Amino acid sequence: MTPLSAIKMAAALLAGVLLVQWWPQLPPRWCVGLLSLAAALLAWRCPRWRWLACMLFGVAWAVWRGGLAMDARLPRELEGRDFMVIGTIADLPLARTDASSFSLRVESATLDGQPTALHGLLTVSWYDGAPALQPCTRWRLLLRLKRPRGLLDPGGADSERSALERGIVATGYVRDDPANRPLDATLWCVDGVRDAVARGIAVRVHDPHDAALLQAFSVGDTRGLTQQDWAVARANGVSHLIAISGFHVGVAAVFGVWLAMLAYALWPRLGLRLPRVQAQAATALLVAGAYSALAGFGLPTVRTLLMIAVVTLARCSRRGSSGAQSLALAMIAILLIDPLAVLAAGFWLSFVGVSFLMLCLQARGRGLRAFLHELSAGQLVMTVALLPLTMWFFGQASLVGALSNLIAVPLISFVVVPCVLFGTLSLGLCPPLAMPAFWLAARIAHAQWWLLERMATWPGAQWYLPAIQPHALLLALFGALWMFLPRGLPLRWLGLLLFLPLLWPARLLPAEGGFQVWVLDVGQGLSVLVRTRGHVLVYDAGARFPSGFDLGEAVVLPSIHALGLDRLDMLMISHGDNDHAGGAGAVAAAFPQASRYAGEPSRMHIPMRQCMAGQSWQWDGVSFRVLSPTAGEGDRDNDSSCVLLVEGRHGRLLMTGDISSRMEPSVAAALGPGPSTLLLVPHHGSKTSSSDAFIDAIRPPLAVVSAGWHNHFGHPKPEVLARYARAHVPVFNTAMEGAIPLNFPADAPPSRGRGWRQQQSRYWRE
Repeated sequence: MTPLSAIKMAAALLAGVLLVQWWPQLPPRWCVGLLSLAAALLAWRCPRWRWLACMLFGVAWAVWRGGLAMDARLPRELEGRDFMVIGTIADLPLARTDASSFSLRVESATLDGQPTALHGLLTVSWYDGAPALQPCTRWRLLLRLKRPRGLLDPGGADSERSALERGIVATGYVRDDPANRPLDATLWCVDGVRDAVARGIAVRVHDPHDAALLQAFSVGDTRGLTQQDWAVARANGVSHLIAISGFHVGVAAVFGVWLAMLAYALWPRLGLRLPRVQAQAATALLVAGAYSALAGFGLPTVRTLLMIAVVTLARCSRRGSSGAQSLALAMIAILLIDPLAVLAAGFWLSFVGVSFLMLCLQARGRGLRAFLHELSAGQLVMTVALLPLTMWFFGQASLVGALSNLIAVPLISFVVVPCVLFGTLSLGLCPPLAMPAFWLAARIAHAQWWLLERMATWPGAQWYLPAIQPHALLLALFGALWMFLPRGLPLRWLGLLLFLPLLWPARLLPAEGGFQVWVLDVGQGLSVLVRTRGHVLVYDAGARFPSGFDLGEAVVLPSIHALGLDRLDMLMISHGDNDHAGGAGAVAAAFPQASRYAGEPSRMHIPMRQCMAGQSWQWDGVSFRVLSPTAGEGDRDNDSSCVLLVEGRHGRLLMTGDISSRMEPSVAAALGPGPSTLLLVPHHGSKTSSSDAFIDAIRPPLAVVSAGWHNHFGHPKPEVLARYARAHVPVFNTAMEGAIPLNFPADAPPSRGRGWRQQQSRYWRE
């Protein structure tokens, strides 16, 4: 296969696979056979159209594999049931103070004593006294399971897409049961070796943080890294180095070449039995494969390993192979093995980054000067070229990333990783030699991380843009390619203009007297964004869990950035319950200049002023008025909630927190006459709220409830929904819709936009 034909085939196959990922639902299975037949006939009868045949095959293959992955998920009718599962712990289990979480590969499962067809990977949490879990051990566990389902918000992560890509068929937790027990002795597996290496590093490196960094660099074990560590990595654009990049695998391959050279230097007669070049290539592949296994076979490592395999095959068969051909064949191999890999950010960052380096960097000879030029130019190319993709997948980028990588890449790849590799090998061959290698790697990693922490505070280290549209992404990628094409091509600077739709997207601001609202999907909790023409208010901030997962950081802040809200004027927390107040600290830390009010300031972990009935202000022709609590009603749990009325020229929004029916008459009386009022259903639809009298007094044209999917409270209660139905009030639930946008124009009645689950409909969404 020529390099050009390999590139055409890879591009066509990728286009076919990618096309399927934009569909809201998969076609019937018989379409797969039809498309495959059409692809075979086209490739046979029309050689010039084989690229189209590859594309049709890509569509058929992606439909088939996507359908199999969706069919493997737990059936909807079995959600919330208890299964007795036998399985093996995969990957590295994470032990926290509140629970242990791990992946379990299912061998068999029973429901009510009867075998059930459940196979694949489960993500499981074990609360309340979980035992020490080791990778590769087999367990018999009673699990309560549900289908993978995540939150859908502007700028938020798509956990359902991630579950499909990773092959997760259900999530759940361990139920207390006497039958929960390990089944037999620990089996040998790669994850067990990774865990043993990580423990060996922890014993020999005394500083826990330095040990965590070396564990990440050596075997991809990131369990010891904190949220702050990841924030520093993102601010410097070095996350790809923390969890083993493809470059590290390349360093391992070079190490393999050196081992082969040493063997031939010590035993020259080996050359009579095996040619040196072929032996070096095979050893490089063997060492790179072993290191990729220790790294957990992440996408960047697999891509590099496949490229090394192509080069090895070419060397062993005495054929030439270009870098572009190796990259194309690696992509074809990955798409044939797992077409759902295109759902992972790592797939695109890896292949696009390497493609840009191949296209845009020109060899400048040999020597130190040429190496330094390629290193610095490479970091500049990667920073600019991957900026659009980084913003697309993560909603943020680092403007200091080029400088950070210029420092971090040589140190980690050429000093830290070789030391860690040597130490890792020494653990199995000669343990005393591991100590000095790990000590040197730890000292360098410690100094470098100290520098990265300082650079993370520089202006531009964390740069946010509104959500990117597909056309802006494509234009920016083409602009980056045009800017870095070889010298001599005219008007390369015009590539900067193609970044304009990405850097300055159109913003539709409300007119004077109008406002926009987003009721965010934060599960069983509440968070609402309100924007007038020049001001922003956040009402509640979702929960923060003992595991450290903070919805203020994971949902509220990304939504603010994705919607183009570059300021926050007020943070109002209705009351002190965790599902409303837990994320307040993260929001306040990101916007310290914002005014802060709460219904229960004494229960808050940050200083806040008491909200009180009668407080009012105006922003851009929109009035804000606190209706409750009145004096003496503060610090009384749910009934102390700040009730806020937002009123524009043609519509109002009433945000009620968790008030009960006891407070509803006074709130309705304080409401007063005005335009039509949309309602946030009190207390997530609890049966203690939303009385018939309250609904009749408000008479909302529609109501929105914020609740968690299949939450254990049963919110919103069926009897509450029946009350709204009797009053002919449609109720929209964030659990069903995702984040819900509400529009209050200055010259028209209020309206509801499509929820995020409908706006971004994909076949893998529940």
